[in-house]
Amino acid sequence: MNRRDFLAAATLLPMAPRLALAQARTFSPAVGPWRTFEVVTKLEIIGSGPGTRAWIPVPDVTSGWQQSLASDWRGNASTVVAYTAPAGDARMIYAQWAADEGAPTLEVTSKVRTKDRVIDWKPVSTQAPADLEKSLRPTALIPTDGIVRTTAQSATRGRASDVDKVRAIYEWVVDNTYREPTVRGCGVGDIKAMLETKNMGGKCADLNALFVGLCRSVGIPARDLYGVRVARSKFPYKELGAGSPDITKAQHCRAEVWLQAYGWVAVDPADVAKVMRQETAEWIKSTRNDIVSPVFEGLFGNWEGNWVAFNTAHDVALPGSMAAVLPFLMYPQAEIKGERVDSYDPETFKYTITAKELPL
Repeated sequence: MNRRDFLAAATLLPMAPRLALAQARTFSPAVGPWRTFEVVTKLEIIGSGPGTRAWIPVPDVTSGWQQSLASDWRGNASTVVAYTAPAGDARMIYAQWAADEGAPTLEVTSKVRTKDRVIDWKPVSTQAPADLEKSLRPTALIPTDGIVRTTAQSATRGRASDVDKVRAIYEWVVDNTYREPTVRGCGVGDIKAMLETKNMGGKCADLNALFVGLCRSVGIPARDLYGVRVARSKFPYKELGAGSPDITKAQHCRAEVWLQAYGWVAVDPADVAKVMRQETAEWIKSTRNDIVSPVFEGLFGNWEGNWVAFNTAHDVALPGSMAAVLPFLMYPQAEIKGERVDSYDPETFKYTITAKELPL
């Protein structure tokens, strides 16, 4: 008996958990109008010296559910340029300050349009993009062989179509991982370590990376999208939206998978885990719970347009950087004297990110 069946059976006992009786909620993204958001990142680097640099990710995804518009900037940097990674999958604002600038500052403003993403599961005529093979490749932290492949093969055993295999992997990730609130930031996405150590707790950059790696390992193209929540959810879930206009800590990674009859399809097992762990005071451990079930079903193929994607990049080499390659670019980055500043340390790297919705 797997975890879901066991927990579902447990809810039938006379002493069923109180959460099993919770009021049902809805989560149903729908085709609707575009919304326009302005996202502003302000940073302040404490101290300065030779080689003071910063990199701010900006929206660089344009699709049927997002239109990335203009980004501009102001501040006291001696050089500021808009830079696109050589692979074309990440855009950022790169700034460098003079060695004698004692208080480096930068403000980047981006405008982006979003809307809910919805699938009706009717096969459509799709043409694979020219770069689809890139979404099958391993990355430094997302291998596609060894324990990753054997795990995916086990999860998809007996499934023939790509849709059935992806659904099996989605359910496997939800059943076998969990949201761990103590993880810094959004996690690092080292999926081999997760599987080998059996430490299956993490955040979105861990859990959705695991989904992506498992899909790739059995020949199904998939990719992470790194971004940030920009508004509250219109559904009754506090964990599925930004809590306020201050979105400094609202970064979120989502995932996509390429299905032959549907094209790129939205998937987000990490947000299912977040609702299970943090939506209520008690940890919900069954996807059949009335609170979790709408999200569990809804986030396989859909997502709400209160989130902005920056990029799909992995193994990002920052231009001009003397430090290590990043596994992904979702947070502002900075260096002083060639040393990478901790993006989570407000004592040395202060930044705020705010979002507001603009009128039509």
